[in-house]
Amino acid sequence: MGLRKWIFCFSALFSSASFSQNVEDYIRTFPEKLTTRIGIQNTSNSFILTDIENNEIIELIPNDKTYLGLSVLFRSVEIDLGYAPNFFSENQDNKGSKLFTLNFRMFLGKWMQTLDFYNQKGFFAITNDETLPFPEFGTLKVGGSTSYIFNKRFSFRAVGFQNEWQKKSAGSFIPSFTFYYTRFRLDEDGQQTNDHSYNLAIGPGYYYNLVIGRHFIIGAGATVGIGANFTRSEGETVTSSLAQVILRTVIGYNSERFFTGINFSVQTLGQGDDQTARLDDYITFAELYLGYRFNAPKKWIEKANRFNKKYGLD
Repeated sequence: MGLRKWIFCFSALFSSASFSQNVEDYIRTFPEKLTTRIGIQNTSNSFILTDIENNEIIELIPNDKTYLGLSVLFRSVEIDLGYAPNFFSENQDNKGSKLFTLNFRMFLGKWMQTLDFYNQKGFFAITNDETLPFPEFGTLKVGGSTSYIFNKRFSFRAVGFQNEWQKKSAGSFIPSFTFYYTRFRLDEDGQQTNDHSYNLAIGPGYYYNLVIGRHFIIGAGATVGIGANFTRSEGETVTSSLAQVILRTVIGYNSERFFTGINFSVQTLGQGDDQTARLDDYITFAELYLGYRFNAPKKWIEKANRFNKKYGLD
């Protein structure tokens, strides 16, 4: 067989395999379903303040930890609500503490946009020698990330949002841009102190979904980025370098209607040593969730179809 025939046969075989392995073979979408999910979540936005000159470290840990999370998702839009109720035993000694979170996620083609809101009050300051309560110290964080998913056969929604079902194993390169604004507020002796921090980072990421059998999935991945931090305190703005690390893993079960699983992620935004003081920002999240998919109203489906057709998102 000549070289041309070998090339032709190889190309035909590759094209046939590629054609048979289309997106529908890898991902089951639910455009006609309204996805609901309830979970018991453990989350916190903690901080580590390092005095480099004196080699002193102070951990700022929020008081409230465990809360209930409710998610409602249709097509590309997801809304998450979280609240820390007093009937959890670990929250019953958190008098005066508050924790409220709101998360918004949208998928537009291969683009993924997240917006996060954290409002916390009541912290512990932990040093090598003692632990001190700071009930009047609070933080307000607003921000999120913009990401691009290169491989259309990989479903990020299947590991974090459950409005898709990954049927075959796949991975994808996912670069992201992240921005967070944080306000630190302390009310003490009738005086109020406000400091402001801005974190910006950009970097590559890779995530992979391993499908076991038909219904079980193990998803894992990481994002590593670099950027800058701008902190404004007492009228002075300080700039430093920033390193970002995001780790995510999930173990789940999925079917046409019912799904469940365990979801864990941690994000670190660490300042460089180019200043005398460094403030590292940690966002951790762990969840045990249960979910069910309902048939969406026909009017919702029709409006979503018209929107997708108008903006070329089909």
